[in-house]
Amino acid sequence: MKDGFIAAACGAPKLRLADCDYNAEQTFTMMRAAEKASVKVLVLPELGLTGYTCGDLFYQETLLRGAEQALSTVLEATRNLEVVTAAGLPLRVNDKLYNCAAIIQKGQILGVVPKTYLPNYGEFYEKRWFAPAPAEVEFIDLCGQKSVPFAAGQVFECGNIPGLTLGFEICEDLWSPESPSILMARNGAAIIGNLSASNDVVGKDAYRRQLVSMQSAKLMCGYLYSSAGAGESTSDLVFGAHQLIAENGTMLAERRFDGGLLISEIDIRRCAYERRRTQALREADAKRRNFSSFSLTESGTKLTRYISPMPFVPEGKEERDARCREILLIASLGLKQRLEHTGAKTAVVGLSGGLDSTLAVLITGLAMNMLDRPMTDIIAVTMPCFGTTERTRNNALILAEKLGTALKTVDIAASVRSHFRDIGQDPENHDVTYENAQARERTQVLMDIANQTGGLVIGTGDLSELALGWCTYNGDHMSMYAVNASIPKTLVRHLVAHLARDNAGKDEALHDVLEDILDTPVSPELLPAVQGQISQRTEDLVGPYELHDFFLYYMLRWGFSPGKIYRLALYALENKYSRDVILKWMKAFYRRFFSQQFKRSCLPDGPKVGSVALSPRGDWRMPSDANWALWQAELEGLG
Repeated sequence: MKDGFIAAACGAPKLRLADCDYNAEQTFTMMRAAEKASVKVLVLPELGLTGYTCGDLFYQETLLRGAEQALSTVLEATRNLEVVTAAGLPLRVNDKLYNCAAIIQKGQILGVVPKTYLPNYGEFYEKRWFAPAPAEVEFIDLCGQKSVPFAAGQVFECGNIPGLTLGFEICEDLWSPESPSILMARNGAAIIGNLSASNDVVGKDAYRRQLVSMQSAKLMCGYLYSSAGAGESTSDLVFGAHQLIAENGTMLAERRFDGGLLISEIDIRRCAYERRRTQALREADAKRRNFSSFSLTESGTKLTRYISPMPFVPEGKEERDARCREILLIASLGLKQRLEHTGAKTAVVGLSGGLDSTLAVLITGLAMNMLDRPMTDIIAVTMPCFGTTERTRNNALILAEKLGTALKTVDIAASVRSHFRDIGQDPENHDVTYENAQARERTQVLMDIANQTGGLVIGTGDLSELALGWCTYNGDHMSMYAVNASIPKTLVRHLVAHLARDNAGKDEALHDVLEDILDTPVSPELLPAVQGQISQRTEDLVGPYELHDFFLYYMLRWGFSPGKIYRLALYALENKYSRDVILKWMKAFYRRFFSQQFKRSCLPDGPKVGSVALSPRGDWRMPSDANWALWQAELEGLG
């Protein structure tokens, strides 16, 4: 259970209708397999000890007695198992018959949850046999155990693992607009299981998938959905053993038409963070909690769930292209509104031939198209100096020409040398003053040209640079509207590549220059070139942006600790980076993030495009003098 990960599973044993002894054996065999796989929570199908499609056999005393005996058999066979299991069976309580989930562990019944909403339409006639869950908690005797809680909406709390609280509902309960899982989530349930018997018809799997995914998102929980499969009657329906494991809107694992165990790991700390952050779940009335407690032996949880090495970038081409289109639309709409509101006559962009300024000028072009304004209202300014290479200079010129922007070239070398003389800076001393003087001179040129033309300076810095403080204060740090400010570096590359592909076959010269920009090493070009080549590579100095974006996402979006992020980075990225490299740049990330907050505290406006942003007005509020000692101590203990 390290770092909040709980191994959970959906199971679909093969069954025989009305053969309770056989079904009991299949159930405890699956529970033993789950225990062997270190699963802590297991959800089995609805009415799995009898079969869902028994029909009027549910009226038979023999079947009902057989179901209770099957549960006793399962309890006896699993009294040494820790896995908390939800098994389905029909139960008689006070002369009524209920469709129930028995929650069991270590040979004991923690509680019984009856189904609340019974379908009575189409192919389902459950009200013919079953009664809906009673309104109040009752206590029943079952399988030799006294005073077993019997109620819908119960939650089951692990006494020794904070935050591990379980809830269970049955099939149609999920379909209801007032599903019991809402109450359970309000009472702290972090993982909710659903015992189901949902038949398969064309398109129904997608509907179930949407329901499960949305319920886990709405309730900020893990959701386990296990439907009946092989062994159910096929007289008129087919049951495909649809199994789904979701967490906070993300589908972790899924399987259809195949029994057995579906296992993944649910991060209950991630769900807890989201609940704290949003405060969307109000605490329910304490008297409705109906807590039953259990305990688990604490141990590490082996990760099998997929962790993306680039969490900001969708991996499928179709989804990635859709994300790129949406980001470009949001960013360009933001700039369009700002240009309209201010009445700006021009948009001034410093064009270096690098990725960030390329994306900024492309977004600016999209905004101008929305305004039906000519591309000549964009003033692209190239400002070569000591580190500018012929490659980047030419790419900037070609890009401006192909886009049709107005173009100004201002060689700032003489101005910077004059400034060096003014402040007594030795031009042979290539220190931070040498570098930043160029960045500030460029910003001054852009601001003054904007004043000359009645325009706005469009910022080019991206989210990753802001997180690291890799920008010159009052240099490239400053603009009048920062279109890239919430776009991480790993995504900048994909956005430019997306636009390059869009121009393939339309404008080959534009496509080719964008491809060459993509192939150019990321560099501020503030140190003299060596034999005409870039001498200053950003990722050699601050570390790979792929790593920094990974750290940034899990730190800001989910509030994870350094130790947990390090574990995830090893899991997702160790094939590419060694442990020492990951830890080295992780330490650099935290050190820079804490020390450079003062730059983020006075950022210009810019459009938010994703779930992570660093605007001091609407996203990230942090004192500039916050101490990183706690994070540093944890980092020093890693490795």
